[in-house]
Amino acid sequence: MFKGTTICAVKKDGVTAIAGDGQVTMGQNTILKGNAVKVKRIYNDKVVVGFAGSVSDAFSLSERFEEMLQKYSGNLMRSAVELAEEWRKGHMLRNLEALLIVADKDNMFIVSGDGNVIDPEGGACAIGSGGNFALSAARALLENTDLSAEEIALRSMKIASELCVFTNSNFTLEIV
Repeated sequence: MFKGTTICAVKKDGVTAIAGDGQVTMGQNTILKGNAVKVKRIYNDKVVVGFAGSVSDAFSLSERFEEMLQKYSGNLMRSAVELAEEWRKGHMLRNLEALLIVADKDNMFIVSGDGNVIDPEGGACAIGSGGNFALSAARALLENTDLSAEEIALRSMKIASELCVFTNSNFTLEIV
């Protein structure tokens, strides 16, 4: 299984920044790629999504979420909830070993491959192997600095990359 990543999202002053690293790891000791892009814009550039977990599962979850955005005219909350309901009703064949952070100009959610939707509190969330490091840094920076959402997301990712062996410092950043 290919995995190992960190995605961090920060919402501050009406701006949401989502940053992700570029490392793809196989097993516990092999870096396959250092410049993967795991944060992207979808739905006419109005939604940003960052993904972590098994690569194929993350792509599947991301694609299914984008289909829901099309179906529900870009309504982020409704799309996330409807995707989760599909899992609960058994329309999906299996749980996907992946997590997404999705955001538009108004909302930010964590969507899991097992059908959960989480509305994070405190203006920050993070997923992946270095997620707890990035989240801790983001919360501290939100509470104790005047940095922008973009700066907090990048600094939090830098801290995570220094602590998590599955996270590198080749970052992709998108702002919505």
